[in-house]
Amino acid sequence: MCHRISPLVIAELKAALEELGESGHARVPRRDPGVVVPDVYPGRQLPLFVPNAAGGLEAVELTWGFDAPPSSKSRYVFNTRIETALSQVRSGKGLWAAPITLGRCLVPVRGFYERFTRSSDRRGAQWRFTYPGHGVFLLAGVWQGDRVSVVTTVPNADVSPIHSRMPLVLAPGESSIWLGSDYARLADRSAVRLTAAEEQVIEQVDTGRLI
Repeated sequence: MCHRISPLVIAELKAALEELGESGHARVPRRDPGVVVPDVYPGRQLPLFVPNAAGGLEAVELTWGFDAPPSSKSRYVFNTRIETALSQVRSGKGLWAAPITLGRCLVPVRGFYERFTRSSDRRGAQWRFTYPGHGVFLLAGVWQGDRVSVVTTVPNADVSPIHSRMPLVLAPGESSIWLGSDYARLADRSAVRLTAAEEQVIEQVDTGRLI
C-alpha cells in the first residue's frame, strides 16, 4: 500500500493552475534545488487538485486518510482499492461509495514509496517509484470533507516484484478521464512504465506537465 508520498507544495499547485489558465498547460515551476519538501505520510496535510463549481480545478490541502472504523488497528484508511470502491458504487453502500462517485480528485507527486513485501529477506525495504520523463505526475484520489485517500489498483510489471498493490498512476491526458464518467476503465495500469529505486534517492527538481 502507498504510505509515503513526495508531494508538491500548495504554491506550486496554484502556480500550475495559473499557467493552465494562461497557456492551457498546467506546468509546475522549476523548484529551487536548495528547497527541501518533506515527504508526506498518512495523517498529514497533502496538497491536491479538486474540481470546483465552475468546472475547473482548485488547489487545496486535505488530511491524508479517512478515519478508520473503531474495529480497525489503524488510525487512518489512507488507500482506496479501486475494486472495492466500484463494488460499493454498484451496491450503493460502503465507505467509498460516495467519495468515488462525487469526490474524485488529482494528487500531484514527484514520487511514491512502496515497502518490499515479496520475499522475507528483503521485507520492509522501501522503494521509491517515479515516472520516467515526468518530474511531476498525478495519482488518482478520492476526497470527502477535509480528507483524501489515494486510489490503488493491481500492480503493473514494474511494481509487482516489490508489492501487491500500486497507486492508480495517471498517464498524461488521463486526468479528465479520471474526473469524468468513464473513470473505471483506468483500473488497468499495465501500460504505465515506472522506475523503482531503493531508498534513499535524490528528489527530482525538474519541471513537469500535469494535465
